[in-house]
Amino acid sequence: MSILAFLLLGLIAGAIAKLILPGRQGGGWLITLLLGVVGALLGGWLGSVLFGVGLEEFWDLSTWLLAIGGAIVVLLIYGLIVNRRRTA
Repeated sequence: MSILAFLLLGLIAGAIAKLILPGRQGGGWLITLLLGVVGALLGGWLGSVLFGVGLEEFWDLSTWLLAIGGAIVVLLIYGLIVNRRRTA
């Protein structure tokens, strides 16, 4: 997958993760892109380690599910960190 396709995948996966998770996460499109790309990397790594499936094709359903799942995990961690700073 090309770098541009991976960035697009990360942006869309991050946006979908923000829609799936309840509450207000904050951050603009740049934060969404960064969290989505990190989430896609995490999801691809976990998918290859646990299931033997990675981020191979842009239009493959497993690619999208791994990227969105990874973005949800990263967004949850990001939310915990940001909320901890607000209360402190």
